[in-house]
Amino acid sequence: MNVRAPAILDHLASLADTTRSRLLLLLDRHELTVSELCAILQLPQSTVSRHLKALADAGWVAARPEGTSNVYVMSARDEMDAAARKLWLLVREQVGPTPAAAQDQRRLQRVLSERRTKSQEFFSSSAGQWDRVRDDLFGDRFHLTAFAGLLDPAWVVGDLGCGTGQVSAALAPFVSRVVAVDASAAMLQAARKRLHDLPNVDVRRGDLESLPMDAARLDAATLMLVLHHVPEPEKALAEVARVLKPGGRLVVVDMLPHDREHYRQQMGHVWLGFSEDHARRLLSGAGFEEIRIVPLAPDAAAKGPALFVATGQANQGG
Repeated sequence: MNVRAPAILDHLASLADTTRSRLLLLLDRHELTVSELCAILQLPQSTVSRHLKALADAGWVAARPEGTSNVYVMSARDEMDAAARKLWLLVREQVGPTPAAAQDQRRLQRVLSERRTKSQEFFSSSAGQWDRVRDDLFGDRFHLTAFAGLLDPAWVVGDLGCGTGQVSAALAPFVSRVVAVDASAAMLQAARKRLHDLPNVDVRRGDLESLPMDAARLDAATLMLVLHHVPEPEKALAEVARVLKPGGRLVVVDMLPHDREHYRQQMGHVWLGFSEDHARRLLSGAGFEEIRIVPLAPDAAAKGPALFVATGQANQGG
């Protein structure tokens, strides 16, 4: 009759070799590659790889791919059974103080120091061209999208005057729901095409002066290059305040004053930008508080007028 050996015996067998215990001491706190482990243990790659496989098969270590190599780390304690956790604490207590383990720790610190040195050398040699390197690798706008991660994921956000839905698409992954509103049927058609695979975006047709939603529905709202198209911005901002919850946030991006009169005919602009004082008066008149207005640094490649961002908080009702 075959009787399954207790799990503790399997764990004991997997740690019977001193090299495996030394490996676990290193991987208990750090992720390391095979080549780094070879340098620390002063063993050939074939030997280290064989012991890592035995430890992985026994559930002691986990590997993840990084480029063309694997990086190893000790399995999380909560993934081990109780017997394995107790055994490891005992082994660590016994093997940790040995001379071999102490030498391993010294070589580990050297490996970690070399990592930092390589990183510092890269930045020292690339500082003058770092912006170009980063832009070539990741584009020049990824950090702007990442700022949306600061939003509360439970929020409902209004993209008011949404146009083709570019802002809605950027916001949707970070919040509970986006309500995208625009008065133009053509713009909404383009927005629906862009946003069709984002189920948490609600696209609606409506005017800024009479938004198609009940009061106090939004946690935040954006007006991105919209206000200069609005004949009565005071009325539009008051309507935005109506649909925001008490304390809800508004972000407005628009143009500072300029003299490009042809924008009126070519693009239907009603206002040739807004001064900081004018923008502040508009928001204050609509009941917004904690108003802040900051001119935006111009993009070197941009051909349009300078922009500003204005933020405000809807009146909290006393």
